[in-house]
Amino acid sequence: MQTELSNGNKGNTVVVLDFGSQVAKLIANEARKAKIYSVIFPFNADLREILEHDPVGIILSGGPASVLDKKAPSVDLKIFRLGIPVLGICYGHQLMAHLLGGYVEKGQSGEYGRREITTMDADRTPLEGFGPKTITWMSHGDQIVKLPPDFEVIAKSQTCPVVAMADKKRRLFGLQFHPEVEHTVDGDKVFRNFLINICRARGDWTMASFKDDAIEKIRKQVGESEYVLGLVSGGVDSSTMAVLMYEAIGNRFIALFVDNGLLRKNERAEVEKALLAAGVKLRVVDVSEKFLRWLRWMPFPEWKRKVIGRLFIKVAEKEAKKIAKEIGIRKIEYLAQGTLYPDVIESISEHGGPTHKIKSHHNVGALPKKMKMKLIEPFRGIFKDEVRLLAQELGIPKEIWARHPFPGPGEAIRCLGRVTKKRLTTLREADVILIDVLHKHGLYYKIGQAFAVLPKDKSVGVMGDARTYENFIIIRCVDTSVYMTADWTRLLHGILDEISNRIVNEVKGINRVVYDITSKPPGTIEWE
Repeated sequence: MQTELSNGNKGNTVVVLDFGSQVAKLIANEARKAKIYSVIFPFNADLREILEHDPVGIILSGGPASVLDKKAPSVDLKIFRLGIPVLGICYGHQLMAHLLGGYVEKGQSGEYGRREITTMDADRTPLEGFGPKTITWMSHGDQIVKLPPDFEVIAKSQTCPVVAMADKKRRLFGLQFHPEVEHTVDGDKVFRNFLINICRARGDWTMASFKDDAIEKIRKQVGESEYVLGLVSGGVDSSTMAVLMYEAIGNRFIALFVDNGLLRKNERAEVEKALLAAGVKLRVVDVSEKFLRWLRWMPFPEWKRKVIGRLFIKVAEKEAKKIAKEIGIRKIEYLAQGTLYPDVIESISEHGGPTHKIKSHHNVGALPKKMKMKLIEPFRGIFKDEVRLLAQELGIPKEIWARHPFPGPGEAIRCLGRVTKKRLTTLREADVILIDVLHKHGLYYKIGQAFAVLPKDKSVGVMGDARTYENFIIIRCVDTSVYMTADWTRLLHGILDEISNRIVNEVKGINRVVYDITSKPPGTIEWE
């Protein structure tokens, strides 16, 4: 992904070259946490285009390939001769060694998961200030067995002789481990050392800067007379997008709330009230019957996402025609969405590179190829935690910006299998109880995301001395801020007991509650 850069970020930008890593976005996010603007390019980006951003540093991401493959992704060798500091991570670490005269070979067993490393002579490197022993996260099969000329080893493990290397004079560094994942202890310190101490970045980029840049870009794209229709779901992303668009172009932005029958309980009323307080008036269209009619025959998640995405666009285009006629213009040219970068990366390999598709998102991989409206996606290059910061910058109420994320396809992807009114009602009632219990114990705002899932299978139970064969509910709670990775929440047993008892006793047709203890990866946060 590549985003427009304002002149204000010149001299405070790091470029991340993506070799297909599912967590390259976390690298970019670490830079932004240090208030340094980051932009992601494909590994094979034109060097001139990279240099247009005047980067203070370049980071080579990990990736699924091996440098030993004949068609392994590579970079322009000139990158190492620019005098700009370069940091290679995992695959990028091995590629740097391979291209500069070192030797890489298959390891005997590889290293996966938590690994203790030993650091040495790490002054003026990304590992400066680390103790002799530290815990890192590894995921590699190949390893460097011979250093390139002028490099030295600054860290090793029991099974890998070159966990980290440095050419301090040319400011070229390689790390076999992943400092961008939370399992590496003090991984953020690695990035601060590299970006602040070595690259000398200013560290003054903020969401206030992003807001000003985004508003300027929106105004430039839309012009002084065009109107924009925005799809608002009530989630953090689309709600923040609506307020940003309103601030950029005022009443020429029309916020459309599509009631598709897949919303949380009382969603419509709550969203209308909250956004009106932020100055945005919603135009509501109820197409719930149409959506449910289609979804009744869509048991598979990819089918659901694609159908929902296409129906959303059809509704938007139809409403755009009505609105254009009402306000006396020929047509509405633009459609605004709250798409985030994690949505994009899980839907498609945006760079045409080796990143593997995870699933389609209703507003990315499921969009019609021949849309009649031009897209505006101001958040396409930022993360969930950054949207929350932007929402605060825009003065949006906490009830909106601190809400847990809600997927664009709504409860359809939490109602596994076929979607019907009856099943959705069951799911909503269970979800309300879960959220109520979390609020009661002061946990709601401490958890990244929490929701109920209704599987298509049933389970045998005993209620009132009689055998039952009813639905069961899955509870999913995760701790995360960036949503590219997540860990399951360790709720106290007493709280789990309260959630389970209330759901079984208060929700008709449920005889069992189970708790999902899977992290991301390997599981995604949503079940579908």
